[in-house]
Amino acid sequence: MTDSTPAVNADYLAPVNTQTWVNGRHNVRCVKVIHETWDVRTFCFMAQQPVMFFFKPGQFVTLELEINDKQVMRSYTISSSPSVPYSFSITVKRVPGGEVSNWLHDNMVIGSEVAVHGPVGQFNCIDFAAEKVLLLSGGVGITPVMSMARWWFDTNADVDITFIHSARSPRDVIYPRELDHMASRLDNFGLYLIVERMENGLPWQGYRGFFDEDKLKMISPDFMEREIFCCGPTPYMKAVKQLLQEHGFDMSHYHEESFGATPDNVVEDALEQAEVAQAEADAINQEDLLRVEFTNTGKSIQVSAGETLHTAAAKLDLMIPKACGMGICGTCKVLVKTGQTQMDHNGGITDEDVEDGYVLSCCTVPKSNVVVEF
Repeated sequence: MTDSTPAVNADYLAPVNTQTWVNGRHNVRCVKVIHETWDVRTFCFMAQQPVMFFFKPGQFVTLELEINDKQVMRSYTISSSPSVPYSFSITVKRVPGGEVSNWLHDNMVIGSEVAVHGPVGQFNCIDFAAEKVLLLSGGVGITPVMSMARWWFDTNADVDITFIHSARSPRDVIYPRELDHMASRLDNFGLYLIVERMENGLPWQGYRGFFDEDKLKMISPDFMEREIFCCGPTPYMKAVKQLLQEHGFDMSHYHEESFGATPDNVVEDALEQAEVAQAEADAINQEDLLRVEFTNTGKSIQVSAGETLHTAAAKLDLMIPKACGMGICGTCKVLVKTGQTQMDHNGGITDEDVEDGYVLSCCTVPKSNVVVEF
């Protein structure tokens, strides 16, 4: 080292205290809003302190919002890739009459803060790794498979990708330039776009009409050999599934996004439900009841067999956050301190959380007296 060579000062190497994202409730802020199409926007979020948002491409989060003075929960697929770890994005289509989508388009701006729950979801490309994949999407259903495509692209994965996306018209195609960029850079990335109808003044060189058997065989003649990931409107996915079944496709290699759009009445009148449940419980022999205790409040209640922990909480005016009500979104996760329970979920909780004693209260019933941390 010469005298002119500057010495490395350790003070310049300031450590970055980074946390890793885990399933749960997190506060994030909007850092970017991207206008994808005339009625679709992407909202990008970061944490106040550095957090690595790792998730499995295809998974989703649940937003906790306050709209018109009431709590509303809504689940959205993460459209970004975990290869960009310090932020995550959701892509939202404005739905006529849609309470949450319209609120997000009208109110979510750079600097807005929001609570999110997740990430969760069984629909992902990590758990179903394959050398050849077929991505099928319709409309805004492109978001989870776009997350997968971005992941493979960014990680230079040796995966043969056929990507078929259907949209209403050329102006409704989401991420067109990025998709073209991927296809131009990768030899193993086949991009095929289909539009239902044309519009005056808009050029189009892709396919026209609807996705059907002829297009499938023309675009991907080896589809029987591929792992298939599908997401889109319910009629679209139903048609795809039927087409594959008619050809004898091994449906263990077919995966679709299952949680769909969360109903508008996502925050249900739990008290009304609890009153009905209580009336039924009153008619049951006292010996058949089980006690559920919530430690944070010291409240407890007796419930009948088959009643969920979420219902028990509602009877005590304890509102555990809930979105899907089907064990998918993971929003209602609680810790069972003692006692036996039975959970019938749909992918909204990880094996690690289950081992640690966590359950989803919406789909968990007590099998003994239990103590819950809430």
